[in-house]
Amino acid sequence: MMQQTQTPRAVYIHIPFCTNKCHYCDFNSYVLKGQPVMDYLDALEREMEQTVRQIPPGEIETIFVGGGTPTVLLPDQMAIFLKRVREYFPNQASNLEITMEANPGTTDLEKLQAMKEGGVNRISFGVQSFNNALLEGIGRIHNTDDVYRSLDNAKRVGFTNLSIDLMFGLPKQTLDVMRDTLKEALALNLPHYSIYSLKVEENTLFHTLYQRGQLPLPEEDEEVEMFNLIMNQLKTAGYGQYEISNFAKPGFESRHNAMYWRNQSYYGLGAGAHGYMHGRRHVNIKGVQPYIDATRSGLPILELNEVSEAEAMEDFMMVGLRMLSGVRDADFEAQFGRKLEAVFGTVLDKFLRLGLLERTVEGYRLTASGIPLGNEVFGEFLGIAETKTY
Repeated sequence: MMQQTQTPRAVYIHIPFCTNKCHYCDFNSYVLKGQPVMDYLDALEREMEQTVRQIPPGEIETIFVGGGTPTVLLPDQMAIFLKRVREYFPNQASNLEITMEANPGTTDLEKLQAMKEGGVNRISFGVQSFNNALLEGIGRIHNTDDVYRSLDNAKRVGFTNLSIDLMFGLPKQTLDVMRDTLKEALALNLPHYSIYSLKVEENTLFHTLYQRGQLPLPEEDEEVEMFNLIMNQLKTAGYGQYEISNFAKPGFESRHNAMYWRNQSYYGLGAGAHGYMHGRRHVNIKGVQPYIDATRSGLPILELNEVSEAEAMEDFMMVGLRMLSGVRDADFEAQFGRKLEAVFGTVLDKFLRLGLLERTVEGYRLTASGIPLGNEVFGEFLGIAETKTY
């Protein structure tokens, strides 16, 4: 299995601090006030040093800094952090993509300048909506004025590869409200948009309200209409839907996320971060102080699991079919030395008959009918590879 020897070409780094916790968020994040930020950055450096000693990096093509909200770092902290990243991952491709997630309420000119000087060349802003009442209702700290100001500042500093996240299926959100948000978002003429549906996750305020019957979510039919509206509006505006939730102008697709969707190996660093290296997936210790303490005596790993060949095959299909170009026969054979149909022929035939998948010159992809039912399609591949004998 190729992943057992593959040197990661992608790096994910987690900054777990936020100014506040959004009502829908179950990510590994902690309110910034009182947190030992510099101690955490020092711990990150220790983890980077130990990680690259064990698995030296080759040519790094993508680095993604997520959270939490990485842009809560002060400009001097940001500069220190990015300098260390360059030191431990120096073998970088000439077209290296470095993405940082940002909150419009935490990005001023000085901070953006530190990001730019530190090598960041792509920013993903968590906008979520252009309706201020909705933003307040989901616990965001910013308003629409902050969005416009942050984007203007980013352009002034010299950033051109900008993306915003939007959400649909939010409490009290209607089709008309979604339409208005799309109109404002598309007027910005950005190169990339990510649009996600709300998922009510455990251990969030929204889950508590949902359990009490106090979360006024849109009906399922209206949520489907929102998704269809999103796809149609973005397509009309000239954006390619290259993944179920992601739309881009040509050449501005997220290359880091494509690493995940193609089942490639990647370094995962920071509290609660996930990584996939040499055929093993790991999850780091989640708490800030426990993570800091753990890096003083070794790698801060909470769980480490060998990925069986069967599991990797199933992952290949489930994440690969999220891309609208689909999965490629040649990639599957290169990773596993087997034909796609030999492992998943029964499931592929089923969805071809149902019109949810279609054959391409290179492999298989979701049809227009299959895109809204993607999760149902992906789930069918679970457990199939384990039943095969090779």
